[in-house]
Amino acid sequence: MSHLHRRLAMLAACTALTAPLVVHAQSLPYGDTDSASSDQDSSGGTSSRGSGGRGHKRITIVPYIEAAQVVDAQLKPGNDVLTYSSLAAGVDAGIHGHNAEGSMSLRYERRFGWGKVRDGDVVSGAARGSIAIVPRVLTFEAGGLATRTRVEANGSTAIGGNNLGDSVSQIYSVYAGPALQTHVGDVAVEGHYRAGFNKVGSPHVVVSPTQAPVDIFDHSVVQNAELHAGIKPGEGLPVGVGVGAGFNQEDMSNLDQRARDLHARADVTVPLTHDVALVGGIGYEDVTISSRDAVRDANGNPVVGSKGHYITDKSAPRTVAYDTSGLIWDAGVMWRPSRRTSFEARYGRRYGSTSVSGNFAYAPSDRTAINASVYDNVAGFGSQLTNALAQMPADFQMVRNPLTGDMSGCVSSLDKGNCLSGVLGSVRSSTFRARGGSASISHSLGRMSAGLAVGYDRRRYVAAPGTALAFANGVVDESVWVASYFGAKLDQRSSLTANVYANWFQSGFASTGDGTGIGANAAYSRSITDHLSASAALGIDGISRETLDDVWNASALVGVRYSF
Repeated sequence: MSHLHRRLAMLAACTALTAPLVVHAQSLPYGDTDSASSDQDSSGGTSSRGSGGRGHKRITIVPYIEAAQVVDAQLKPGNDVLTYSSLAAGVDAGIHGHNAEGSMSLRYERRFGWGKVRDGDVVSGAARGSIAIVPRVLTFEAGGLATRTRVEANGSTAIGGNNLGDSVSQIYSVYAGPALQTHVGDVAVEGHYRAGFNKVGSPHVVVSPTQAPVDIFDHSVVQNAELHAGIKPGEGLPVGVGVGAGFNQEDMSNLDQRARDLHARADVTVPLTHDVALVGGIGYEDVTISSRDAVRDANGNPVVGSKGHYITDKSAPRTVAYDTSGLIWDAGVMWRPSRRTSFEARYGRRYGSTSVSGNFAYAPSDRTAINASVYDNVAGFGSQLTNALAQMPADFQMVRNPLTGDMSGCVSSLDKGNCLSGVLGSVRSSTFRARGGSASISHSLGRMSAGLAVGYDRRRYVAAPGTALAFANGVVDESVWVASYFGAKLDQRSSLTANVYANWFQSGFASTGDGTGIGANAAYSRSITDHLSASAALGIDGISRETLDDVWNASALVGVRYSF
């Protein structure tokens, strides 16, 4: 048994619970799991409150500027000590009201290198929100992400650690679109349309002498649309029934890859008790993945451009890599004993083989949330990232690395799934079938908040024969990740935060080798005045690799922040 599979066995109890479904089933009498967050405002922010109650308006805006000095000591393979100064400006904001909700954490940093460290700009942050166009009927939703990550020779990433060097890549993702939720008599109608754009910078990835350069994802445009109509059990019929249809498409710049999924289906919900029901559905799906070949040189070898990507031969015909159509079905159980607990699991057939999916959410109190999911889909890197952003909670706080300012891979929230570590685990350009799961727990009590998440991601790549990516067809990459955060206000003027994270990546590409990334950091902050604070942070992170030297770094920071 491989090292990765031994680790999977340890996490199986956490990740075997289930994922957001592509189609909506009719619900039992209880609605979505209720995990209301705390009403505390961030210190230093401005807020306005309307009438009391669950829907009261709350606005928090905290802009800030920051200056810091960072020292980075290389422990392996060398012993260089690097340092740089930074100036940063950012804003943390949130709005929660009747017709609008959302959270945003944006930061721009300018670095001034000393010695070997080059000057540079860093943009990081996340945003997710919605505004009502027609209250309680039509909303407009949007989200975005900017982060940096180190890219390894096997295509895997190291999120949350040291981000110096040429192998670091900037990742951007944005999406927007309308969402509909209304009733026509007893019929509930739900739907949405999303358009997204995703971009990964072109890092200089260090590879072994015997390894060909890895083809990193460049950019893509994603479109997703879903529409479902149905009635609950007891509203005209003893069972719930519904029909739905959907469309997903990702157009990738790498070799003009295109993944398209069209599906339509009917669903039924059969109540067994007040809180347990059998659910099932049957329908039709057509999934196609295609691409073009790369430009070839005189020897027939694919040509690589200046940014490290294959140059697409626009004149080459489109070649089909994956084409499956026909009947899809699933059956399962749904359990919703209260507004705080929701469980659904399904087993069926999709993408030409067995498919399992589902989700679990439990909020034992307003300050604790437990979530788990299992997923199965066919997509590219951009589709995965867009979907993950759309599923992020609208009420969150960014969990940042105190040394680099980048996101750690998760956000702090008491509402549904909140980690992107699995999605960002690999940035290979090939389309893939993704199967995996994740589980998380978040807790907030008084001056303390904490969270722990674990996950598993398995990607089986799909590539057209005869193209430059044909070697990736059928190859499987697997990763297991763990992320945790802790924050506490020690007294009226001081606070402590800490993050620990790890990622185990097992590559199916023989020449690239496996890798393990581990890191931890902690920061202490103390208010000098109501607006001025000082902080100090320490951290260590490293990557253990099979085909290249291990890399380990220790970092330290001292800085000041002024919050307006």
